[in-house]
Amino acid sequence: MMKTLTVDLADRSYPIFIGQSLITQAELYTPYIKGKQIMIVTNTTVAPLYLEQLKSALVGFDVDEVILPDGEEYKNLDTLNLIFNALLEKRHNRTTTLIALGGGVIGDMTGFAASCYQRGVDFIQVPTTLLSQVDSSVGGKTAVNHPMGKNMIGAFYQPKAVIADISVLNTLPQRELSAGIAEVVKYGLICNSKFYQWLNDNMEALAAYDAEALSTAVELSCLDKARVVALDEKEGGIRATLNLGHTFGHAIETNQGYGVWLHGEAVAAGMVMAADMSWRLGNITQSEVHDLQRLLKRAQLPCIPPQEMTNQDFIDLMQVDKKVLDGKLRLVLLTAIGEAVVTSDFSTDTLHETLAAGEQLGF
Repeated sequence: MMKTLTVDLADRSYPIFIGQSLITQAELYTPYIKGKQIMIVTNTTVAPLYLEQLKSALVGFDVDEVILPDGEEYKNLDTLNLIFNALLEKRHNRTTTLIALGGGVIGDMTGFAASCYQRGVDFIQVPTTLLSQVDSSVGGKTAVNHPMGKNMIGAFYQPKAVIADISVLNTLPQRELSAGIAEVVKYGLICNSKFYQWLNDNMEALAAYDAEALSTAVELSCLDKARVVALDEKEGGIRATLNLGHTFGHAIETNQGYGVWLHGEAVAAGMVMAADMSWRLGNITQSEVHDLQRLLKRAQLPCIPPQEMTNQDFIDLMQVDKKVLDGKLRLVLLTAIGEAVVTSDFSTDTLHETLAAGEQLGF
């Protein structure tokens, strides 16, 4: 059975459709396409699996496609230009609709291209990874990476609809599924302690591709995300809590080279670091840090940062974070399981203790 959620942004509100075998259902796309032209943006991994299925739902439109190389290392201005090249070569006008068919990288780049092309055209998200279904396809954050920092060039630009087909997750490699679970765990930690308990009870089913467990995880994650985005679209306040673990995680990704650590893997290690720091500040218990580590290990996720990264590596890269204000580093930390805050109210010593902990995080 299909579920429909709404991201409530007044006249820019849009639906999130969640269910099985949605990718081929024409009626989910047609109301959100205003012209005749469509440009599908996908990659070399997803295209052989789902491009023809998506096209079968778009009969009667003039459909073009651009197939990009796959991987975080291609999320840059050079690759973005390939989308603009395709749009211009095929003479797409202002009534065109871009459709992002892929994971977070494709969604972020397609959304950013849509925000820029002829000063803004419509786009639809068709996320094909767990991470993109629960997080990056919802909320209108679009961007490409810069060698000096992740997601540094981008825009807030909302899609017209999100079509989250749970059945496409069956072709997702285990490592990618685990990476998506990291973002699911994040919602439990920052705003939903009941969901966190559910994850503790259902992690094995989730990691084993159980359709019901995946549907529940996507729905509850999207509900949490939609609620936060409706309150704070441009991340002036509460929305920044969705970045739990991301300041540490982005530093890991940039340090290691984009794509070496998957985004979700870096976020998992980053969430443990944030939890460790929250414990050192007296906000949560040591056993709660250990509970989180056990939960992430059950999802086959890393719980410690790369051993070769020094405190200074982290500090240098974290200073480029988008949450830095007037030179002051702000972090998302837990005040309890299910509650988070964006704060600069911590000592440098505490931060350095966490950065130096390595394998001893939580001890």
